Amino acid sequence: MSAHCQLTGARPGFGNKISHSHRRTSRRFDPNVQRKRYWLPGEGRYVRLTLSAKAIKTIDGIGVEAAVARIRARGERV
Repeated sequence: MSAHCQLTGARPGFGNKISHSHRRTSRRFDPNVQRKRYWLPGEGRYVRLTLSAKAIKTIDGIGVEAAVARIRARGERV
């Protein structure tokens, strides 16, 4: 599963691990991505979305119809 959110567009960030001796090696900061299924009443079907935890809270606030409209506006297929 790719670590990016369909609603917010959150993708992995990159940085350095710093050990006790201060040696630096590269690492990756992945967003908290979950696969979640929502019922779309307007289309009479379920959609499965890959969302970050922040996006799940956003959908709770704005509703799934508005969220799917935003995802489609970004050019992603739902």
